[in-house]
Formats: sequence, C-alpha cells, structure tokens
Amino acid sequence: MSFALNHFVPTRLARSLAVLFLLSGCTGLGPLEAAPPPQAGQHAQPALAAGGYEYQLFVPPGVPEASQNDGATYPLMLFLHGSGERGSDVARVKAHGPPKLADRDPNFPFILISPLLPAEEDWDIAKLDAILDHAMATLPVDPERVYLTGLSRGGHATWRWAAAEPARFAAIAAVAGRGDPATACALKDLPVWAFHGDRDDVVVPEGSFAMARAIRACGGHESRLTIYPDLGHNAWDPAYADPALYLWLLSHRKESGS
Repeated sequence: MSFALNHFVPTRLARSLAVLFLLSGCTGLGPLEAAPPPQAGQHAQPALAAGGYEYQLFVPPGVPEASQNDGATYPLMLFLHGSGERGSDVARVKAHGPPKLADRDPNFPFILISPLLPAEEDWDIAKLDAILDHAMATLPVDPERVYLTGLSRGGHATWRWAAAEPARFAAIAAVAGRGDPATACALKDLPVWAFHGDRDDVVVPEGSFAMARAIRACGGHESRLTIYPDLGHNAWDPAYADPALYLWLLSHRKESGS
C-alpha cells in the first residue's frame, strides 16, 4: 500500500508519513462483520437523521479490503469548514483543507469526514457527535487515533468541541479560530496546534494566543502555536499544505481507556 501524498508532501516526508500510517493500522480490533466495507475515495453521504449534517467521507485505497480481511484499523480525521462553505451543496466542503487535498491525492492517509454546515447556522456538537459515533461503529477506525481540525468558524468549533469532550480526540489543530480561554483547562492534556495569520482582521490572532496562554497556565505542555507573518485570515492554505501537521497528528495516540 503506497501513501505518496505527492501533491503536497515531499518524497522523504511522504515515506515517513506512510510508515506512520501503516503502523497506525497494525492494531486491529477485529473485522467489522456487521458493516459493509466502505467505498474507497471521497463520496457524499446523507445526513444520519432529519436535521443532521450531510458530509463527505474519504477512505484511502486498500482500506476496505484490509479492514475486511485482517481487521486492520486506521486513523480518522474530522474536518470542520468555515463560514464561506455553508449552504446546501456538500461539494463545497472540498474547497479548502483536507478534503481538497484528498480529492487531489487518493492516497491521503486518513479516513476523513467533512460535514456540511447549512447556511446561517453554527456547528452543533450533538450533531457532530452523532456523525463520529456512527463512524466509530461502522468504519475501520483506530479509536486511539481520532483527530479534529477546522478553519475559521470550523476552528472555533474545533476548540469548542475538544474542550467539551477532550477524551474523544488524540490531537486537534485549530486554524484561524477563536477559543474560549475559560475552557482551556479541559485541553491541558490534549495535544493542540493552533495556526493564525498575524494580520488576520476577521478573527484576530489573539484568539489563538489567548488559548495557548490559558492552556499553558493550566499546566498543558503540548500546546503549539504557529503565527504566519504578513498573512491575513487565510492561514489554512499554508497550515494544511505543511506535511509537518499530518506527521504531528499521527505521532499522537490516545492512552488506552481514556
């Protein structure tokens, strides 16, 4: 199984990422006999219930066969888009970030779920939980390697969802998002990487600075912050194009039983 990621990862890092991905699938939990094998590639999925979110589901090639034959499990990434992609067209979630990359490179090394937020709405944690619960029950997901990321409005929700339920995730990455420092202590044991442009006048960089300071003040030791100089709101292009982000995510695993 090859995971070249050749649209955005240099060859040497691609090989490292491939190794980490393969290692992540070495701890199977047994075949999911009750669930049909997932379809490789990125495909739109209907809402699980009335009022729920439609979403794009990406499955790397080889995963369906491997999960059925040897019970292998794989890392899961959840991506939350920003305000500009809201609406009724689920294809819009592929405008930026991981689903855009997965559309370009079928070897993107995560099972990827990218929900669609309807127009004029904000992210609802209960609806997101329903999608994650469904994925854990029906897809060959490694429960110790579930990652959350989002940009702008999705970055806000990344902070909010992780603070509400930190035990659900192995690591998070919030891009151009604003968190609530009052919730930071809930994140002290969760690896966090925030990204922001220093000239962002839509969500000011203090939104990320304040969270990083508050997490560290609570004793958190895995809070990273990247500030891009001379950059406005669009911190997501450089953040999601950086192979270091994916290597960093895959380097983290939840503790068993957490």
